[in-house]
Amino acid sequence: MSVPELTPDQTAALLAAHSEWTLTREGKAIARTFRFKDFSEAWGFMSRVALLAEVQDHHPEWFNVYNRVEVTLTTHDAGGLSARDARMAAAMDGLL
Repeated sequence: MSVPELTPDQTAALLAAHSEWTLTREGKAIARTFRFKDFSEAWGFMSRVALLAEVQDHHPEWFNVYNRVEVTLTTHDAGGLSARDARMAAAMDGLL
């Protein structure tokens, strides 16, 4: 199933609403680094995101070292950013 890619205006609105996220991969993805008090807090965040990702059937690309979680969101079915990424970014920001 094909998922529509965000338009440039929709991408700009996404970035305006979520200023901690940055455009990457030639405009095809957004990324953010989350920092926490310690590893346990970072892991707890990742666990909560994992549950959301399963419900949304949209899984982030991420990397964790100690208190840092680096996240990249993109929708492979769209060939770039989609509404799925906007929802996931909002959900992740909402967990903070």
